[in-house]
Amino acid sequence: MIQRFLDYIAVEKHYSPRTVQSYGDDLNEFCRFLGVEPNKLDPKRVDEGDVKQWMVHLMDVNKQSPRSVKQKLSAIHSFYRFLLRIDAVDKDVTCLVQAPKVDKPLPLFFKPGEMQQATAWDERADDFVSIRDCLIIEMLYQTGMRRSELASIRDVDVDTTAAQVRIFGKRSKERIVPIGDKLVAQIRQYRDARQIAAEQAMAKNKAADISDTFFVTTKLRPMNPREIYTVVCSRMGEVSTLKKHSPHVLRHTFATAMLNQGADIRTIKELLGHASISTTQIYTHTTFEQVKRAYSTAHPRASKASTKSNQ
Repeated sequence: MIQRFLDYIAVEKHYSPRTVQSYGDDLNEFCRFLGVEPNKLDPKRVDEGDVKQWMVHLMDVNKQSPRSVKQKLSAIHSFYRFLLRIDAVDKDVTCLVQAPKVDKPLPLFFKPGEMQQATAWDERADDFVSIRDCLIIEMLYQTGMRRSELASIRDVDVDTTAAQVRIFGKRSKERIVPIGDKLVAQIRQYRDARQIAAEQAMAKNKAADISDTFFVTTKLRPMNPREIYTVVCSRMGEVSTLKKHSPHVLRHTFATAMLNQGADIRTIKELLGHASISTTQIYTHTTFEQVKRAYSTAHPRASKASTKSNQ
């Protein structure tokens, strides 16, 4: 039954291989706790108490975080929703099980000055790697896309004439994101440099079939997400004081910058490819924290109140 569920979310729901693997691991772990083989699990014999005891075991014995336990509960919940759909059970034993409370940390983001340094661009540059790496940073910053999305973009998805990029997000959901004139110029420069690299490879009697993937390595093969991660961490690490320099921080930076410039939260949701507005709303907390800090620093009453509270 578990394998049937995993096939369903992979084929019909289009979950990523990583998510399918994670759900499978969580369900197998639950079966081990119950003392049964995954292929011999009888879902009708499981009750709410079993699920609650498993959660307590994960937190008290395995010392897993509330966030991790909440994710595992989500896997069990999705499994039982599938079972209800195919009439394999009469009820969802997780529906009355309360997930542990998770404190959401505010997302990190790069400062405007740091982004200015990281995206400094020279139109006269002719080094393929430098042009490509600068474009990677700028593209993530201007579109807010995930690194997996950036790695999967094809050349035909980048339209400089219409000034837009077509992105395929989670579960292959498509969205169109507009891009600015500066980014259009950088894209054209990158394509020219990539073509020169291909011609040089051909002159050396090397295979030079450029992949239809937009970003390629010096050997003209598609860049993978790990390589993109390395580029971003290296370049942002040179200009930022943050402990994390990942592509996801650039995604947070994009959303925060958009919100600070007055963009509507629903517009940001569409640009980021979020399924729910609640996911996007965390950025409003980030901006409000900035407002509070500015108020505490600038307003004399706030300053005095802060001083008194610390005495």
